Amino acid sequence: MILTVLTAPAPARAATDRNVDFVGRWDATDPAAVVPQWAGAYLRVGFTGTTVALNQRGTIDLWYSIDGGPYTLVSGVSGTVDLTPTPLPAGRHTLLVSYRIVAGSYTGDAVFRGLTLGAKERTFRLPRPRRSTEWIGDSITAGYTATNVSLSAFPWLVSENLGVTHTQIALSGSCLRELTAAESIRGIRCFGLENRYTKLGFQDGAADWDFRRYQPDVVVINIGTNDVGHGVAAADVLTAYEHLLRIVREKNPHAVILALRIFKGWWAAETRQAVLNRQAAGDHDVSYVDTTGWWDPATMTNDGTHPNDHGHRVLAGYLQPFVAAALDRCRDA
Repeated sequence: MILTVLTAPAPARAATDRNVDFVGRWDATDPAAVVPQWAGAYLRVGFTGTTVALNQRGTIDLWYSIDGGPYTLVSGVSGTVDLTPTPLPAGRHTLLVSYRIVAGSYTGDAVFRGLTLGAKERTFRLPRPRRSTEWIGDSITAGYTATNVSLSAFPWLVSENLGVTHTQIALSGSCLRELTAAESIRGIRCFGLENRYTKLGFQDGAADWDFRRYQPDVVVINIGTNDVGHGVAAADVLTAYEHLLRIVREKNPHAVILALRIFKGWWAAETRQAVLNRQAAGDHDVSYVDTTGWWDPATMTNDGTHPNDHGHRVLAGYLQPFVAAALDRCRDA
């Protein structure tokens, strides 16, 4: 991708920097202002020198990690954002940045406009892991109420533990089935991932995603909790799940797909049947993961539904062997 690179103390200038690795779905329509979409998108880059700053367009919350250290949250920042108030030792360093994605009541400006480095310093490309995962879901998958949101959620934890790149195609409040306000017993619409999975972002009118940009080795689906509250019928859930599985397979022909029984146990029969129907159609790389016994809302959630940090760690512990085995299947293919 092309992005703006600022080199201090020289005046700001536009340049190309292909050393920045944008992981997940990013909108690069404006090469000087690259925008992450969905939860869990992040960027990685190496740099030399003792200081680094981000160039942001408007106010945003973001997390960053330097040299693999803990994630640091900075809130309400804009313009040139200094990530090294205490200079680093001279040498080569790594940077990971993840933005809080605009959704719901949050209205930040997640627009990356480049880096500021010392006058004689440079960026360099970090090696990218060969394997990758993609996680489809709602607020549970997006990490809603967790300390660092998507960075504290089980998809991020599992993927980091396994040393693979990853992204969360997840949105708080989303459904499996697309619903108009008239179709919902709550009288409000619900974005359905069966339709919006193929898009760059979740917004109405979002462009189609170019699936040539990356191909995950494993896709994990955990969706359907919000369909209950919107009054979706069981037969419609089955139809929508079959549609989602068909689309995910069409767009990711070589991926292993894991469809989770959602943690509250709803739609277990429909999820399992959708998987069986795909297998009967000849898709042997899709599996149902029975999560019975994984869920203790009293200790693992903040509100009975959304996992707390402990809950995400527990779920990651249960899920990691399934994802590791799926990655092994990809290696053996």
